[in-house]
Amino acid sequence: MPDIWLQRVLVLLTCIVPCVLGAFIGIDIGTHLSKLPPASDVVAILTDNKITHVRLFDADAHMLRALANTSIEVMVGVTNEEVLGIGQSPSVAAAWVNKNVAAYVPGTNITAIAVGSEVLTAIPHAAPILVPAMNNLHKALVASNLNFKVKVSTPHSMDIISRPFPPSTAIFNSSWNSTMYQVLQFLKNTNSYFMLNAYPYHGYTTGDGIFPLEYTLFQPLSSVKQIVDPNTLFHYNSMFDAFVDAAYYSIEAFNISGISVVVTETGWPWNGGANERDASVKNAQAYTNNLIRRVLNNSGPPSQPTMPINTYIYELFNEDERRGPVSEKNWGLFFTNGSTVYPLSLGGSGPMSGNSTDLFCIAKSGANEDKLRNGLNWACGDGHANCTAIQEGGPCYYPDTTENHASYAYNDYYQRMSSVGGTCDFDGTATTTAADPSYGSCGFTGSANSTAGRGFSPTAYGPVSPFTGSKSSMLYPEIGVIVGIFLHWFWL
Repeated sequence: MPDIWLQRVLVLLTCIVPCVLGAFIGIDIGTHLSKLPPASDVVAILTDNKITHVRLFDADAHMLRALANTSIEVMVGVTNEEVLGIGQSPSVAAAWVNKNVAAYVPGTNITAIAVGSEVLTAIPHAAPILVPAMNNLHKALVASNLNFKVKVSTPHSMDIISRPFPPSTAIFNSSWNSTMYQVLQFLKNTNSYFMLNAYPYHGYTTGDGIFPLEYTLFQPLSSVKQIVDPNTLFHYNSMFDAFVDAAYYSIEAFNISGISVVVTETGWPWNGGANERDASVKNAQAYTNNLIRRVLNNSGPPSQPTMPINTYIYELFNEDERRGPVSEKNWGLFFTNGSTVYPLSLGGSGPMSGNSTDLFCIAKSGANEDKLRNGLNWACGDGHANCTAIQEGGPCYYPDTTENHASYAYNDYYQRMSSVGGTCDFDGTATTTAADPSYGSCGFTGSANSTAGRGFSPTAYGPVSPFTGSKSSMLYPEIGVIVGIFLHWFWL
């Protein structure tokens, strides 16, 4: 009888729960900012925008305390500097869990530990100690009776996968075969998941034009640009899906199955240097909004169509202290005052906009900088546009770019003067759009909702931890019916 019960429980959990709960969109919170807001303000931005899952790159005490009683699911991070000590000493691992996890649950809804960040490619000398670190942390969770609530895994970059396209032939770099096999065995044995950092932006910019830009932005491809795996004949509508499938096929190459892939980082920079033309507001907005819609449709990649792709977007704020090119500092979705960098989708159903019949006049992405500056100066001068909002301290000052300021000034002029012959041209640097360019507290003239607060509000919630109280019954009233059926069948 116990064997029959167990089989029925497993069947129900496998077949029903993923379909009911669906996929989620989370967000990463980096800390390389010169002026990081107080933790309470950060959490206010999260809750105001209905963000349900966050990943911290460390285990900051201020953030963990501020996240208490919010029900937001939290992934805490072991820094790369901490991996060696935890891998070498079970007592160090136990102390880490006690200090950074056990001390905060159940008030703070910690559900995962990310061990390091791209350890195999960032600090390859630590490879032999990676799995021992994961094991030591898991044992510490077991000792604290938290192993069923908190999963342990480690984020990997796409660089660990050789030949990611076509996905069907993808395998892990042979240099890491031993370590990767141990990682996968650990994930399988602990019912955890594979963490992947997938950046189509990098795949596109380093791809020498092999793939079209539309492919990276989840945009429709013409018949002559279709991307097809020649071995499986699967059509890939986005590089994101191809990357995730490459991870699944690489796992399968070890004859291991049943491990889901969670994307722990993805995104697109909205600003870049002179040689980073693809890092633009237009492309970032397209990528992010299309990503949200794609993830929240609850489907998997072509080889795993029933496996939703839970995803964390990189990142909450721009990190002005990050090293490297200009784009490295500009991945954020929000400014630190809580306003969005660009309009974001609401629940993946479309852009957050006002009256769809309004037309707005905005600067063309990639327009000549000198022409944009001349157009901006004319609009705010002879054109008599009201440019107060783009002055420093104004609600539309950020992002502090000529293109953004020109868009606001162009639109203000156009809305005032179009009825008497004013045009949206500005020496070829402007264009009209029906999509409301308003964001955060910055309202563009002509928007029916220009003064309304705007935010990032995915409506599909992810798997709810058993420690999150009554939240699941509020979000999924049908669960009560399923549980009733389950109990009736269970006791037959």
